[in-house]
Amino acid sequence: MARGSSGLPILGGLTAARFLRRHWQKRPLLVRGAIPRFEPPVTPGALLGLARRPDVESRLVLEKDGRRPWQVVPGPLHSRVLSRLPASHWTVLVHGVDVHVPDVADLVERFDFLPRWRVDDVMVSLAAPAGSVGPHVDRYDVFLLQGQGRRRWRIARHFDPEHRPGLDLRVLRRFRAEAEWILGPGDMLYLPPGMAHHGVALDEGTTFSIGFRAPSHALLLAGFLHRLVQQADRARLYEDGDLSPAREPGEISPAAVRRLRAIVVRGGRVDSEAFARFAGEHLTERGGEDSRRSRVDAAALARSLRAGAGLVRRPGARLAFMRSGRGALLFADGASWRLATGLAGAAGVLTRTRRIAATDLRPWIRRSDLTALVADLLARGVFRLDRSRPRAGSGRARPGNRAAAGSRSRARPR
Repeated sequence: MARGSSGLPILGGLTAARFLRRHWQKRPLLVRGAIPRFEPPVTPGALLGLARRPDVESRLVLEKDGRRPWQVVPGPLHSRVLSRLPASHWTVLVHGVDVHVPDVADLVERFDFLPRWRVDDVMVSLAAPAGSVGPHVDRYDVFLLQGQGRRRWRIARHFDPEHRPGLDLRVLRRFRAEAEWILGPGDMLYLPPGMAHHGVALDEGTTFSIGFRAPSHALLLAGFLHRLVQQADRARLYEDGDLSPAREPGEISPAAVRRLRAIVVRGGRVDSEAFARFAGEHLTERGGEDSRRSRVDAAALARSLRAGAGLVRRPGARLAFMRSGRGALLFADGASWRLATGLAGAAGVLTRTRRIAATDLRPWIRRSDLTALVADLLARGVFRLDRSRPRAGSGRARPGNRAAAGSRSRARPR
């Protein structure tokens, strides 16, 4: 797809280039019928099923009928709690639904005009009539896609940042809307960071929140400094063999400061590839997950690939690549691989879409280094082998809108 030259339905006919120039991190965009005849890929029942699971992050927000206004009940949500929900004014938030429902992961493919490493997750909210998480502000980009039902969104660029005290959520104390819309199934609202917004369900319904993360300066610095410390020679100590008699024993002399600074500067010298590897691994890591799962027979894998098997990326897996000279660096779930010149082109194919057809891998199909790479990715659970009949054309085909048969706590209620 030529991302900058043709209009995209999900952007209301805007080209990707025009959307990025006019709206991305600048101003909201309302798109009516962003996905025409949208069939939500997860049902309310399946969503509540996910909310009951201990391995899924979820929350229940009770605006009323709780012990206090805007009470948050962290998941997993027991069936007894869900069975006693009032008729209105509640919302269930389920994070990382794309990790657990492949059809929701396919939904993210529609946003491939944005770098995939910026994708955080797809959070889905199920709200009763009048359900809401209150007027609030998020610090990331988000696309709010309406599933079932209708929701009224009110937004404001200028607002009082003070929050209501004593609540579980950071709800704005005073909020005066500057614009508002009612969204129905398939409608979508893009909001840049720092935009105050308040969504209220008019009927029971679901909203798919496709969030785009931005690494904080503090965490990026802390992560890289931690890596530098790990690589430092712990046996080497401060030296001052040319020490002169101290004039003031309580003084840290300018000479000592120069020596200390030299230690830090030498130890903190940033090698470009070392930082590139750190950045790629940091931006693709998934906290708390051990992704290595199994061993893969390289010879059997090579035969399967040559026989037409494709690959399917695990929902929630994070992949990215960087060009490095004539080669490439490939990143997956916090690990990295250096790809030689002859294999560098495979990096784009492996990171482009969830489903990779055998024809996409054909230029490298007989290379042992491709087999070794794919074997490692399979062993880590990043991909699974797809031996079904190969699809016609490339794996870049758009996902369909199939309804699913069933099926990090973040301070980002959306």
